[in-house]
Amino acid sequence: MRPFRALRFDTTKAGELDSLIAPPYDVIDEPLRQEYLARSLHNVVHLTLPESEAAAAAALKDWRAEGVLALEEPAIWWVAQDYVGPDGVARTREGIAGSVEATPYSAGNVLPHERTHAGPKEGRLRLLREVRTQLEPIFLLYDADPPVERPTGMPDMDVEDGGVRTRLWKITGVGELEIDTPFLIADGHHRYETAVAFREEDPSATHTYAILVSSRSPGLEIFPTHRIVPALTEEPPAEQTDGWDQTGLALYRNGTYSSVPVIDELDVQTVERYCGKVGYTPYANEAVAAVDRGEAEAAFLVRPTTVEQVATFAHRGDVMPQKSTFFYPKLTSGLLFHPIGEVS
Repeated sequence: MRPFRALRFDTTKAGELDSLIAPPYDVIDEPLRQEYLARSLHNVVHLTLPESEAAAAAALKDWRAEGVLALEEPAIWWVAQDYVGPDGVARTREGIAGSVEATPYSAGNVLPHERTHAGPKEGRLRLLREVRTQLEPIFLLYDADPPVERPTGMPDMDVEDGGVRTRLWKITGVGELEIDTPFLIADGHHRYETAVAFREEDPSATHTYAILVSSRSPGLEIFPTHRIVPALTEEPPAEQTDGWDQTGLALYRNGTYSSVPVIDELDVQTVERYCGKVGYTPYANEAVAAVDRGEAEAAFLVRPTTVEQVATFAHRGDVMPQKSTFFYPKLTSGLLFHPIGEVS
């Protein structure tokens, strides 16, 4: 990772920071998009989910010309997110924001664990061609201690959205940070592959914007995504229990819980043996309630995938089933932007 010259909102011209930020583009539906657009004429969603790619490019150009966005000195940034997870526990997840080289997976520097789809990548690539700026960070994991010390003092940015508080400290005067381990993509597979594809078109687009989180960070947690099953396709072997103690895979139906033996590496792989189409929720009580309301035949309550399991799949080139990992919270968009070709 190396420092980069970030574009950053000047709040004296753009307005309060909480009106300018948003979650990543891929978790925003149309009603939520309209809500964020209405917060400010300068909200990041005008760039990440614009009316058109040309409109986003025009807005970005205007914001820079008007001083709404200003170019920072070369730096990396310490990022801390305070949140309460689906399990009700308060945590702080910390990482480092900077510029990383966009290399193909075959190089072994950055490894995926999910399968991507062509449509979203094509859309992101059209947008990147127009704005020539990485608008949102990719969430990467690395198995090492942080290569810089955590800053002290007041943060340069401090903002809350959706119950998640995000703070950033600027760190200047550092060079390239060497981390002798591959990076695992936690979130942002489509954006990373788009960056690699754009580099093939434009040799100056060597790097992309990422936030690196150590897998040793005490605030890093992967949460489970439980399965709501409209209809079982096969009867699973199950033994009735008094409830779900979260130490194994459980089936809930007809008001009772049963334990299900895990046949595959992951709980979610075993679940796929017994059902087709499913719904998803990070909250076990919501899955149970859906069954009690008669909206589904059953629910599978799964254990969270571990970082070690993600790494195992990634290192051997395998992909996990859909929604095997739930990294919460999402990284906040709109705090920093990574221009292409404006090197440190």
